[in-house]
Amino acid sequence: MTQLVLVRHGETEWHAENRYAGVSDVALTARGLEQAQQLAAWAKTAGLAAVWTSDLTRAQLTATACAEALGVPVNVDERLRELDFGHAEGLTHDEMHEQFPDALRAFRADPVADHLPGGEDPTEAVRRFTGCLYDLVDRYPGDRVLVVAHTTAIRLALCELIGAPLRDYRRIFPSVRNCALTEIRLTREEAALLEFNTPIESFNAVRETA
Repeated sequence: MTQLVLVRHGETEWHAENRYAGVSDVALTARGLEQAQQLAAWAKTAGLAAVWTSDLTRAQLTATACAEALGVPVNVDERLRELDFGHAEGLTHDEMHEQFPDALRAFRADPVADHLPGGEDPTEAVRRFTGCLYDLVDRYPGDRVLVVAHTTAIRLALCELIGAPLRDYRRIFPSVRNCALTEIRLTREEAALLEFNTPIESFNAVRETA
């Protein structure tokens, strides 16, 4: 089996304002770059065999810091990118409420059956995302691999892998911190959630006091 460490990229300019970034290519903030360096410090001694990332810049920048610390290449796969949020790209919840209140209400009730208008179907998104994860299982049997991706894609994948209803991803996993660690043990037949949403600062603090 393979252990996959799923990490949301560092903070971006839009996330600092609580805007939906989706597939929009948004830059990291200064704090986001600092978070990437903290993740890299952890990665250096984490026993990682490889680093994989979404093709979106915010994820690639986060992953590159880790790969440089390890002295390994960055592997990019567009299947790891975030969902396309359609008409919600770049908007806050308040702005969505102003522009399409009925659609937003339906989304909150069932974010899969009634995904955001003009956006990607979450069932298709989770299929591409987990397809990449299973390919990593085949490629790195028995290894530990870092996967830098995005909050909604990660939450959907976790529900799919542990057998929870996709429509409940926002309730079961209400948030994923920037550069926090979520680790799963995965085979083609089964999955186990080992760690969820643990701040990277916690790991680095333990190492500094050891």
